[in-house]
Amino acid sequence: MTDYPQRVNNSFNERMRLIRLRRKKENLEFWTEFKLIPKWIIGTVIFLYLVAQAIAFIVNTEAARHGDIFPRELHDNPALASLALAGIVTMFAIFFAGFIFLIVYVNRDAKRRGMSSALWTILVLISLPSWGLIGLIVYLLMREPLPYPCPVCATSVSARFNFCPNCKCNLQPSCPRCKNEVAELDKFCPYCGNDLSSQPNNLVTPAAE
Repeated sequence: MTDYPQRVNNSFNERMRLIRLRRKKENLEFWTEFKLIPKWIIGTVIFLYLVAQAIAFIVNTEAARHGDIFPRELHDNPALASLALAGIVTMFAIFFAGFIFLIVYVNRDAKRRGMSSALWTILVLISLPSWGLIGLIVYLLMREPLPYPCPVCATSVSARFNFCPNCKCNLQPSCPRCKNEVAELDKFCPYCGNDLSSQPNNLVTPAAE
């Protein structure tokens, strides 16, 4: 029993190592990830931005008639004042749009990774106003790898699965010599140094019937 905590810690570290290796294989691109945000949300944000600009312009125009324009330092130049106000509105719009897009991205990304989308959305939503991007950073560090095709039958499987639910392929390959778990990209076993490239058929095999 004395070595049980050490074995648990080693198992956790190995699982995190495999997760990091699978993340490296994802090759995520900004615009591909941005497509996770529904178009109707993007359209709504753009519409609200245009409405905010129109309201700011109308309010400033009415205020100019009474000699109270914003910014007051530009009261002698209404056109420049309206341009400055438009810039301020744009700055706040970018901030709030980024906030909304981050929340929606976390929700959609967690769902496609088989994680609790509601839980992570709430966590990031709560942490953003008070702790900045801490919640988002925690999510990016803790998120599961994307589902990937089974190497035998090409069925999409979760990174949490040990066996493919379609063909029972062993999705957690092990070293033929020491039987420790290894990653698909490992060329040598990190535990015994066994050459894995010379024994590819032993790494991922269908489970016995």
